[in-house]
Amino acid sequence: MRINLLIIILLISTLTVFSQEEINLYDGHIPNVIGNGPEEKSFDAPFGKVYYQVATPTLKVFEPAKEKNTGAAVILCPGGSYSALVYGFETKTAEILAENGIVGIVLKYRLPDPRFYENKEIVPLQDVQQALIKVRENASKWGIDPQKVGILGSSAGGHLAATAGTHFEKCYVQNPNNTSVKPDFLVLNYPVISLADSLTHYQSRLRLIGEESIPDEIFQLMATDSNKAEKMMAEIPVPQDKILEFSNELHVSCETPPTFIDHANDDNTVSIQNSILFIAALQQNEVDVDCFFYANGGHGYLADNLNKKVEWIDSCIEWIKEEIK
Repeated sequence: MRINLLIIILLISTLTVFSQEEINLYDGHIPNVIGNGPEEKSFDAPFGKVYYQVATPTLKVFEPAKEKNTGAAVILCPGGSYSALVYGFETKTAEILAENGIVGIVLKYRLPDPRFYENKEIVPLQDVQQALIKVRENASKWGIDPQKVGILGSSAGGHLAATAGTHFEKCYVQNPNNTSVKPDFLVLNYPVISLADSLTHYQSRLRLIGEESIPDEIFQLMATDSNKAEKMMAEIPVPQDKILEFSNELHVSCETPPTFIDHANDDNTVSIQNSILFIAALQQNEVDVDCFFYANGGHGYLADNLNKKVEWIDSCIEWIKEEIK
C-alpha cells in the first residue's frame, strides 16, 4: 500500500509542475465600453476554447514550480484575425513555458467591434497595456522580476504584441503609478505586422481599423472560399492614416524591445514578408532579433508541433533565458 501511494505521489508531482490562477484584468470600469458591452461567447474546438466575443478580459497565470522559476514572465496574446481568440493554442504554450521556469500568462483580450467599443482600434492595446501594469504591480505574488516581462503573440495576436512593442510611449489606460507599459522582449509567431495593401491579412485589418463591421455575407463566404472572401475584404476601403499608424514595421526604433520571430515559408494566410519586414526594421535600428523559420508548416502551428524534429519553442525558450540574464 505504501509503495502504491508513493508511486501515485510521484506521478502527481511529475505531472503538476505549475499552478494556475485566473483573475480579471480590470478591477473596476472597463474602458471604452458602449452601454453594457458585448455578451461573452465561446465554443470548444479540438485544440481548446475559442472566444468570439469577450465581455470580461482576464489573465490566466501558469506559475512554474518555485525551484524552476527564472523570474521571467510572458503575457500571451492569442490569434484569431481580431475576430476571435484561439485561446486553447496559447494555454498549451503557457504550460510549456511554465514547465521551463517561465511564468506563462494568457491574456483574454477584447476584440475590436464598433458595436461595443468607442475607438475600437485601441481596445486590444488597452488590454495588453493593462496586462503589463497588472503583472508588474503584482510581480512579487508570482515570483516575477518586473523587468523581465515579455509579450508573445500569434498571428493577429502577433500584431498586437508588435503594437505593444512599438506604441508604448502613450498609455491608453489609467496608470496612477506610472508603471512601464513597454515589454522587455517580444515573441512573434507568424505575425501580422503590416496593414499595407498586398502585405496585410485583410480580415485582421478590417476588424481592427475598418470603419464598419465586416458584412455577414463575407463572413459566411470565409467558411467555403477564404481566398474569395479575402479579395472582397481587400476592396473595402480603410482610413489611410490608421494603416500608417498600425503598420508596425513603420514604428520600430532603437527603443523597440529585443524580438524573437518564427514563421513558416509556406504560410498562405499571413505572408512571411510581414516577419521579414519587421526583422529588417529591427536590424536597421540595431535591436537584437533572432528568428526561426520552417520551410513547411503553414499557419497556426501548435507550440508542440509533433511533425517537426526541431520546434520553434525550444529555440524561443533558450533565447528568452539568454535575454533575461
